[in-house]
Amino acid sequence: MKLDLVRGMPQKMIPILVILLAFTGTGLKPSDSSEREYFSIAKNIELLGDVYRGVSDNYVDDIDPAEFMYAGIDGMLETLDPYTVFLDKEESLELGELTRGQYAGVGIRISEIAGDVYIVSVFDGAPASQAGLRVGDRIVKVDKHLIEGKELDEVKDFIKGPVGSKVVLSVERYGRRRNKRYTLVRQEVRVSSIRYAGLFGTTGYFEMSSFGNRSADELTRAINDMHAAARLGNRTMNAVILDLRNNPGGLLDVAVDVTGLFVGKGSQVVSTRGRDLESEVSYRTAKEPVVKGLPLVVLINGNSASASEIVAGAIQELDRGVVIGDRSFGKGLVQSVVRLPFDCALKLTTAKYYTPSGRLIQKEHDWTDGSRDVLKEETKGNDETVYYTVNKRKVYGGGGILPDIEVEADTLGDYEASLRKDGMLFRYANKYRASNDSLPEAGIDRKFLMQDFDSFLKNEGFVYQTEPALLLKEVKRAIEEEPEENTSGTIDTLIASLHNEVERLAEKGKSNESETIALALEQEIMRHFDEEAARRSMIEGDPVVKKALAILKDSREYRGILSP
Repeated sequence: MKLDLVRGMPQKMIPILVILLAFTGTGLKPSDSSEREYFSIAKNIELLGDVYRGVSDNYVDDIDPAEFMYAGIDGMLETLDPYTVFLDKEESLELGELTRGQYAGVGIRISEIAGDVYIVSVFDGAPASQAGLRVGDRIVKVDKHLIEGKELDEVKDFIKGPVGSKVVLSVERYGRRRNKRYTLVRQEVRVSSIRYAGLFGTTGYFEMSSFGNRSADELTRAINDMHAAARLGNRTMNAVILDLRNNPGGLLDVAVDVTGLFVGKGSQVVSTRGRDLESEVSYRTAKEPVVKGLPLVVLINGNSASASEIVAGAIQELDRGVVIGDRSFGKGLVQSVVRLPFDCALKLTTAKYYTPSGRLIQKEHDWTDGSRDVLKEETKGNDETVYYTVNKRKVYGGGGILPDIEVEADTLGDYEASLRKDGMLFRYANKYRASNDSLPEAGIDRKFLMQDFDSFLKNEGFVYQTEPALLLKEVKRAIEEEPEENTSGTIDTLIASLHNEVERLAEKGKSNESETIALALEQEIMRHFDEEAARRSMIEGDPVVKKALAILKDSREYRGILSP
């Protein structure tokens, strides 16, 4: 099974013995090589074993043989790419959960905020939701495990377990005097890859978070549901936005199936080319499209990778829709999963992705910093060659997918970034939720909200420090270490003047961001009451979505982009 998984997979490795198994009977066949190359492999395996044995037996300090082997594997595979890794039993299980989109748990998402572990999402109908857990609850203990000081992945492992087994969560809720214990029975939790689907006017909006086994079926169902919702409102869904921003990818065949929902049967979507010239494989759609002829926009950004880039590249080059956003990540490497003994797996890069016109999706990355260059030859993905779509539009190489229309998403201001880093918006929303059973029908009074938020920040001891303020502190510290250089007091006067100016600029920055902070605070509060409503509010204010809606509304401009 060919696989292209999310970035950021764990890099722990398994002993080199497992790699040897891959070459001696696990089903991974090397390409045609000369006898001389086979001899070189055998010679170097023997050398590697001798070094390992010699160091393990004779080094001055005791060595953990397994960890020492892991370190060797780390160093060897890091000379290739970040996606070629060994997965131990636990990591192999996690791989299966990612591709299936389901796991045994209680139906919550957790995150570390300001050093504590909070529930940030609760799945409808799951055990946690039925028990009354909600966004903003802080997890204090899982069974007998105190959470303070634990890594987030470790907490997730505590919560997961066999279907039907029990887990006890002790949580703190803002405004409640005592922590409460919830006894939950774990069950299979299915996580849909359609993060949000909604109708904006007559345009259906569909946000995909991954490409798992059921993603094409989930998108099909969401599209059909949106058609039905439009009919109930005496409307017609006459355009589609497919949002693939921040979607790190997934399964290759699912990317082809998702593309097939929009393009004609038999359309080429992507090809893969491995080490051998004759290894090229072309992937085409197998079914008639679900969305026939409706105007289509695909949204991408720098975190759209692999399967997302396959879909966006095919939609663009087949002139089926307009791509809007930022250039995508450029992850065009194909991984094949080889099952190994002891429930382990090898995830090995075996090919590269190419769009229908022949563009290499892979962007050139400098991943390695070792002293040895182990790759004899590497295909570069940063060329500026011109390629052509079906309608003879020019598209360019360089790795990743360059949108037809580039639109930058809103970026966090310095003040908002500082607030979010310390979890202040989230924590204030907890306070608000504890004091209010529901949101006011007339909406939140922004003036009162911001005044109350400012009081909350003071009570929490939050201090906004800009980068200039931090630099000025360093200058003052350096001067204090050399007091003889400041006998006249001139420097003190200058520092005081700079301090006042830095404070003035900080207050000006806070004032400039006031409306943005108020909106972000409202959305965070809304999320604690209704996650879906909060997501819709964020989408409505998104400048990239606004641009997509404007393009779809103007049929002449839309057609002009695809057929210049």
